Amino acid sequence: MSSLPRRVKSEARALTSEDDELPSLFNSSSESEEEEEEWEPKSKTAKRPRLPKKNEAKTKKVAASQSAMARKKVKKVAVKEEMDVSLPIAPAEENRMRLLKPKEDVGTKLKTLNQKLEVPKKMQINSFQGKNVNSLENDEKPSTSVPIVGNQVKHEKPEEDFASDEPPFKKIKSTTCPEGKPVKNLGGNKVKEEFEMNWDIVQALSEITNVEPWVCANLIRLFREENTIPFIARYRKELINNLEADALREVQQALEELRTVAKKTHTMIQKLKKEGKLSGCLLTALLNCRTLEELDHVTAPYKTGSKGTKAQRAKQLGLEPAALSLLQNPVELNLFSYIRPTTKGLSTIQEVEAGVQHILADIFAKDKDTLDFIRKLCQQRYICIQSALAKVSSKSVNEKDIDKFQLYHEFSCNIKNIQHHQILAINRGENLKILTVKVNIPDGVKNEFCWWCVNERWRPKQFLKPELMRILRNSVEDSYKRLIYPLLCREFRSKLTSDAEKESVMMFGRNLRQLLLTSPVRGRTLMGVDPGYKHGCKLAIISPTSQILHTDVVYLHSGQGFNEAEKIKRLLLQYSCSTVVIGNGTACRETEAYFADLIMKKYFAPLDVVYCIVSEAGASIYSVSPEASKEMPDLDPNLRSAVSIARRVQDPLAELVKIEPKHIGVGMYQHDVSQTLLKATLDSVVEECVSFVGVDINICSEILLRHIAGLNANRAKNIIEWREKNGPFINREQLKEVKGLGPKSFQQCAGFIRFNQEYIKTFCGNKKTELGSYALSSKAGAQGKKKSKPTPYASQQPNPLDQTCIHPESYNIAMRFLSFIGGNANDIGKSDMQQKVNGVIQKEGLEGTAKRLNTTVHTLQLIIDGLTQPEGFDIRTDFDKPDFKRSIVCFEDLSVGTVLTGKVENATPFGVFVDIGVGKAGLIPVRNITEAKLSKVKKRRSLGLGPGERVEVKVLNVDIPRLRITLDLIRVL
Repeated sequence: MSSLPRRVKSEARALTSEDDELPSLFNSSSESEEEEEEWEPKSKTAKRPRLPKKNEAKTKKVAASQSAMARKKVKKVAVKEEMDVSLPIAPAEENRMRLLKPKEDVGTKLKTLNQKLEVPKKMQINSFQGKNVNSLENDEKPSTSVPIVGNQVKHEKPEEDFASDEPPFKKIKSTTCPEGKPVKNLGGNKVKEEFEMNWDIVQALSEITNVEPWVCANLIRLFREENTIPFIARYRKELINNLEADALREVQQALEELRTVAKKTHTMIQKLKKEGKLSGCLLTALLNCRTLEELDHVTAPYKTGSKGTKAQRAKQLGLEPAALSLLQNPVELNLFSYIRPTTKGLSTIQEVEAGVQHILADIFAKDKDTLDFIRKLCQQRYICIQSALAKVSSKSVNEKDIDKFQLYHEFSCNIKNIQHHQILAINRGENLKILTVKVNIPDGVKNEFCWWCVNERWRPKQFLKPELMRILRNSVEDSYKRLIYPLLCREFRSKLTSDAEKESVMMFGRNLRQLLLTSPVRGRTLMGVDPGYKHGCKLAIISPTSQILHTDVVYLHSGQGFNEAEKIKRLLLQYSCSTVVIGNGTACRETEAYFADLIMKKYFAPLDVVYCIVSEAGASIYSVSPEASKEMPDLDPNLRSAVSIARRVQDPLAELVKIEPKHIGVGMYQHDVSQTLLKATLDSVVEECVSFVGVDINICSEILLRHIAGLNANRAKNIIEWREKNGPFINREQLKEVKGLGPKSFQQCAGFIRFNQEYIKTFCGNKKTELGSYALSSKAGAQGKKKSKPTPYASQQPNPLDQTCIHPESYNIAMRFLSFIGGNANDIGKSDMQQKVNGVIQKEGLEGTAKRLNTTVHTLQLIIDGLTQPEGFDIRTDFDKPDFKRSIVCFEDLSVGTVLTGKVENATPFGVFVDIGVGKAGLIPVRNITEAKLSKVKKRRSLGLGPGERVEVKVLNVDIPRLRITLDLIRVL
């Protein structure tokens, strides 16, 4: 600690010099602003402890003339910052808990600094900043002074490349504490963005997502540091208020949308500035935009190729002073003086009045307060969306397509109550030119709006003559009818469509997660059947370890069914296979009936054979993919699909990750939504599922490894190559030796990679004595060594904690907890460990134990879970297994009141489709799914059911001509 004063002093000098540069920085030309904006994203993680020399060099260039007051203020902040990064290991944990507590002095410092960073429209910006400061004082948040840190970071060089004289592991310690607590840059709700706007991105994000501002501020910084969603959701819970992965994805998407608006806004500002069209009012209007619709509304007249608006043409005629005079000084206004008989647009008094009216209408339509008032007014009134059958649809569209939209031929619904699937259906009908759609805003809104404009917002400052008052009223009505009403319609439609698309994508993601997390069926030999008519049914028998034992083709539906039965029986007996997996494609029901008939006759005795139906969506695409050719080079593509069908039951996650998620087919209107958003969300869900389940690094496939958080195709390939060259990985530390896997990648992926301890002990059989006396502290000897040099003996020792979900950054706390309870790392997952943990927690309490260990409750809970979960624990055991059957029910056998069991196939906002084994899925309407009928054991975010869940249902209606079945949910099995 003796070096602390010198470090603080140098840090203060650096910060003081940069505070000096602030005014010149924001008063410079647009070119210099662009340069500053380009600097910021390059340094994603600030590493302040390594900067004193560099900052001291900068201070020499800065003039010494600075007020003592400013020096004093900055010194205080510098002391805080230096203390945050120079704390020892144990206090750092305490510091992490303090991050979520606000300090009042931060708000005042932010306010004084923000007053220097003003953008042209001072009044609006200052009022907004004042609001932001209040929120800083009221909300929980970290307590460091971020704006100054942000400027400090701006002048740092990127530190992505690691110094050759310092091992990467130490770099991790500098950015995050050993316990995994990101201390730096998590201070205050103010976040410095690349493109500054008149609104604060933290507040805007909080309003959009309904997430606390301090959580939004933390998330912005965590995403900026390239942390993945699985890593944040599991290991940074206290910084995000324990949000789930779905909520994190919503925040991330909203953040990207806001940044897109800010980026496009600044691009447009630079473009208009070059063209000489940028005025102060236009700049303020642009910086106030929060959505792309608002930005389009403001910039529409200035787009290339535009003829210009009526207001622009009137301004070119010189009528803008007359319009402004009507509002500011109407007594001296004489419109007759603007008449020019030889000029088109000014030849008569009527043309002059029309020009003034167009300019005023344009001013009203772009005024922020005016638009805020009309939007608030619409929220209080009944606004409905209406659809009707298009007049020309019958001529150009197929009759069947028109019948699909029968519900929407005369449809009307309040925009507050309309369902997401209804919006997507209306949009599809409109795109197919079958429906016409409009938004209906009542006349009462217009009347109240016009009265408010004339008598409140745009009331002239002086007495207005009757003819000028008429122009003002006409301008307000023209502004509403021609500009504001279309804008509101576009905003309503865009908001409804955006929300519906997001819900559709999130529903797809939830269904995909449920499908990927289907409980695996282990320890069975399986026969996969890919049904077919002419080309026969493809068979594949796989072992309990997914090895291909036999493949064949049988022709069950071409009059040879009896002869083929002998072959099937011989294969089942030869490989002791009692489970048949049938794909749900062509000829599925006939194949199911064939096997059900043989099972009922006990044809396969002494085997007790059962079968199940699984979705074969994407199996055909996968069978001809390069991955399948590499995995099964000697097999015909048709037989590969049978292997894939069998493996989908044995290990659904490992098999389904090989297929592009959108081909799995558990979505709604997936072709109508943004494909970019859909792909990003589904890939994130796959990454989340694979990471949370975890992979055994020594046996998993390259394809599965790609989807671990922090890894990609190249890193996964390098890991496989390292494994083939050097043998199995012994512990997590060895991952650092893999080419291309730096500290950040290691931090993100390490907690999701598992090591089978029995396998490693067998491999390291000649080192049993060392294994018995293993100590966690010995891992430090493996740091910073190159692959070319022999690896130290310490890195060859297995670590029992590597089989758990505990992150390496928390190993220190885990070992202290083990010594506190008197446990041994070799007893992880055993009953003795459970008893010792329960005894200590009952005596000390979870919070008391966490305080004693200088950690958070979330981190301690994660450590307890890792120590007490049995070896080989799989989170998928809580999910449903496939529904195995021995008999079949026909569609004709159904009657109202029949009670059946089935499996959920797909979930949508309007209901759930259930496979009840009759060849056609039945629908449980959403109104029949109540909380009382759902399982109390499973934790649910909503009242929805997901694919793979087994349910008991009652038939409510059977429509045989249309093959429609309506069901009622009795209970979840």
